[in-house]
Amino acid sequence: MPTNPQHFTTDVTDLPPAKPTAVVELSDGDRYELRIAPVAKRVGDTVVRMLAYNGSIPGPILRVRQGAQVSVEIENEGDLENTVHWHGLRLDNRYDGTHETQPPIQVGDRFTALIRCPDPGAYWFHPHIRSDYGIEMGLYGGIVVEPDDPGYWPAVHEELFLTLDDLLLEEGKVAPFNREETTHAAMGRFGNVIMVNGETDLALSTNRGEVLRLYLLNTANTRVFNVGLPGARMKLVGGDSGHVEHEEWVEEVVLAPSERVVVDVMFEAAGEFALQHRTPDRTYPLAAITVLEEPAEPSLADSYAELRTNLDMAGERTRIQPYLEAPPDKTLSFLAEMNFPDPEGGAPAFYACPMHPEVVSASPAHCPQCGMKLIAVAAVTTYVCPMHPEVVSDEPGHCPKCAMKLLPSVLVDSAASAGHEHPGNGDGHQMHDAPTGHEHGTHGEHASHGTSEGHGSSGGIEWEDDMVEVNRMTTPANFQWKLVDQDTQAVNGTIDWQFRVGDQVKIRLVNEMAGDHPMHHPFHIHGAGRFLVLSRDGDVEPNLVWKDTVLLRTGETVDILLDVTEPGTWMAHCHIAEHHETGMMFNFTVAE
Repeated sequence: MPTNPQHFTTDVTDLPPAKPTAVVELSDGDRYELRIAPVAKRVGDTVVRMLAYNGSIPGPILRVRQGAQVSVEIENEGDLENTVHWHGLRLDNRYDGTHETQPPIQVGDRFTALIRCPDPGAYWFHPHIRSDYGIEMGLYGGIVVEPDDPGYWPAVHEELFLTLDDLLLEEGKVAPFNREETTHAAMGRFGNVIMVNGETDLALSTNRGEVLRLYLLNTANTRVFNVGLPGARMKLVGGDSGHVEHEEWVEEVVLAPSERVVVDVMFEAAGEFALQHRTPDRTYPLAAITVLEEPAEPSLADSYAELRTNLDMAGERTRIQPYLEAPPDKTLSFLAEMNFPDPEGGAPAFYACPMHPEVVSASPAHCPQCGMKLIAVAAVTTYVCPMHPEVVSDEPGHCPKCAMKLLPSVLVDSAASAGHEHPGNGDGHQMHDAPTGHEHGTHGEHASHGTSEGHGSSGGIEWEDDMVEVNRMTTPANFQWKLVDQDTQAVNGTIDWQFRVGDQVKIRLVNEMAGDHPMHHPFHIHGAGRFLVLSRDGDVEPNLVWKDTVLLRTGETVDILLDVTEPGTWMAHCHIAEHHETGMMFNFTVAE
């Protein structure tokens, strides 16, 4: 791949190799140094240039006691000016780590942040300038805030922090990033290599009967993960910011970008197990787990079998009752606006859906299958059968072999190229088979996509990039994601919400189907407070947990109750990195 001065460098020459991730115990008042710098990272059988905190991908996992405050001195030796955002932590506003709360840290400069950790749970840190680039390149690390109450969590033998990520490789390098603008603005940048804790082939071992706590964190730019562990019992115990109201047995958990889920798992028998990411179309292996015959000591089987109700969250259930039927204080809509120019040479012959190329219209319209705005396509010269490409006609018709409707050749060619656009690193390895009914994937292979998959069967989630070529060409210049205040019609950065410490704000989040490209959005509110999900599409949330990020599926309406506790200027945005970079964000003010 030739060097392009418009792109960030991919050269690995003389870079130090990435190191293993360190787990760092910090006490109240401790000082810690965090350095941003490039590394040479092995991904499968290739070595690529990435960015790291303290030389590792993921960066260090910090373990801090509840209520502690630590000083973190950040040194920026990366590729561009930057900040570090402490995702989910309710801290002093000036250390939140956005360009609104501090001057960017220039390359070669330092900044010291005081990090306060008031709430138990799993958190993380990442850049907040060109986050589409920085997070994809490896700038993410974890934080575990350990509770003061020894009975806050159920007993376990061991705890592991697992980052779930994907990476887009092309020709043995990270696919290029433009220095001046974000690409893949429509759907976000999907990767073709899945990594857990920075590895494509993570292998874990444990003993029979061991209870293992997994702090799961989705650090991907856009991919939603659906995590399961067939053959082992999995108990949901926590979310973004602490324990759940009711512990419950689950077969799988869904994590949108930046969400955290805490599950306890127990392996009752020795053998080989697979942590998996499961979509409607296929299953991806995440980690191989070997369970040894030796029994874990002491046995925690009895306590693991108990499903506890946490009284503090049950108290929140009582507190929120008046808000369930109350009108929202704020209503925020999520919309897309596409501005693709017509093809050169005059008016387009037709309009087509990039995700469902069989949907064609003679005039501007939206796709009846997914709601996406149809894109103007150049004049058609031939028609072809997608199933039998040797069947070509100068006129519309049906295939004589299979009776399928012939499609414009430009659409079939585009769909074919999309299926090969993400070839992986060329060295993708087949992971162990997963005992499910899904099609099995590989870590180094991009999923194949059918054209009949609609939002109904996908559960309102775009599990894969189904329009690779169009997605790649979308930038803030031709595709804008919008947050719209329904009371004022203010959009994105012009939204001006004003709150006070102590306010309880009911916010209705409406993921509109009326936009040019309906899809899911993970909505994140910075450290002004934390929130509870009240309802989804009118159904009361059955299991409360404190959150800072909530997934809105396509067409879904979610009510949340924000508990405002911290003064300052705070940000709210979609946590698909490319959507944020197109402007899908705003700041709001909290007074004392």
